[in-house]
Amino acid sequence: MIKPHTAVNWDAVAKEQLGDSIVRQIVHGDELMMVKLTMKAGAVVKHHSHPNEQMTYILKGRIRFTHGWDMEQSTVLCAGDVLHLAANVPHAAECLEDTVDLDVFTPPRRDWFAAHGNDYFAQPAEASHD
Repeated sequence: MIKPHTAVNWDAVAKEQLGDSIVRQIVHGDELMMVKLTMKAGAVVKHHSHPNEQMTYILKGRIRFTHGWDMEQSTVLCAGDVLHLAANVPHAAECLEDTVDLDVFTPPRRDWFAAHGNDYFAQPAEASHD
């Protein structure tokens, strides 16, 4: 967690390698989390859901999100696009190009601080529900 009124440069934030094709950086406070994901073309974030509200802003590249209660919606996002996901909405993603996205969660993803809190980034094809 960062201290109140603290400025942080992404270059100074620790990088966590998730599988072969995703790098994650996290900055968070008590009630808000910002995550920068740098993903190679073909990277997959498997089907999952979480109790956190999420906003995803695409800084670079293209990514396809499949989302909705029955995974019935498909949305391709490009640089400059934003996707809002309400709490508990199932979703998955596939990078169509090298992609950099900025995810904002409220409250913070506490599961990501626990062992195996990233299973849907690197597991085989079984669905994971966080």
